[in-house]
Amino acid sequence: MWICRKAAIVIVSVVSVLAGAVNKASAQNLFEGKTITITIGFGPGGAYDSYTRLLAPFLTKYIPGNPIVIVANRPGAGGMSAFNQAAKTAPKDGTLIHIASQGLLLTEVTGGEGLQASLAEFHWLGNITQSNNVTATWFTSSIKSMDDAKKREVTLASSGAGSTSSQMATVYNNLLGTQFKPIMGYEGGASANLAMERGETEGRATNTWSGYRAAYPDAKAKLNILVQIGLRRDPDIADVPLLTELVKNDPRKHAVALLISQTLALARCFAVPPGTPIERVEILRKAFDAAVKDPELLAQAAKQELEISPMTGPEVETVIKQVLAAPDDIKRDAKTALGITK
Repeated sequence: MWICRKAAIVIVSVVSVLAGAVNKASAQNLFEGKTITITIGFGPGGAYDSYTRLLAPFLTKYIPGNPIVIVANRPGAGGMSAFNQAAKTAPKDGTLIHIASQGLLLTEVTGGEGLQASLAEFHWLGNITQSNNVTATWFTSSIKSMDDAKKREVTLASSGAGSTSSQMATVYNNLLGTQFKPIMGYEGGASANLAMERGETEGRATNTWSGYRAAYPDAKAKLNILVQIGLRRDPDIADVPLLTELVKNDPRKHAVALLISQTLALARCFAVPPGTPIERVEILRKAFDAAVKDPELLAQAAKQELEISPMTGPEVETVIKQVLAAPDDIKRDAKTALGITK
């Protein structure tokens, strides 16, 4: 009897090992010899681009079969064009990954104008950073605080109508009484930064603080940082107020600011299109989770001044569902803050 039991245990162990080997081989076969493209809805040189190009080679390292991972910039409509393309025409086999514009969740929660799919339909691999967004002017500008921006018109470089940069300029004006004027049409962070430097605009509507630190090693000297958007003050700019703090005495405005802050905490999120088989999603999620913990990636990020504060794919999906389930009155107030009249 004892011998039979021992033999059964051995058989079960062998079967488990063989099953694991088969699963590993199957996962490798799914991506071996393939090319995975990560699309970015903005031009090269900005924070979306920097984070994506940092991540790409480490995904290659951790995806079974070690496929080639390439990056493609597809700017347009504040990141909405690339998102819609990922939703509607991209392959649904795991060979297309998209880094979504921060502004899209806010667009959807306030009516979804221009969106061809819900963010909740995508399969989210994870968020590489929760770095706060900031609005800033160039150091030569006389606008050094949000109170200064209430006194006269201030031009801010922006990408497109669906972008965080255009959205937040309008939100500030409606919630705080500032006089920001977004100048749209800049394809990415690099061109928006250059606009400030050249004096085409006085500042830039939004960027992650880590994105600014990557672009300017002396960012605090180069920029007048007016406000930060997040769920807690970034310790590196602890003297800069949060948007929620600037409206804390108005419950309705505070609720809108909190909703916006929740959406922007999803700073640099990666996803695969709706309809991608779940087994492929899980493989890519595991690769993402391993990549963002890789010591070499963390070392490279530190050299580039890119903050790594990741969230898993399921964590991102939970936040998206919570935001989209916000009470209707808060959604209406957010819509008003964004200047949406339809």
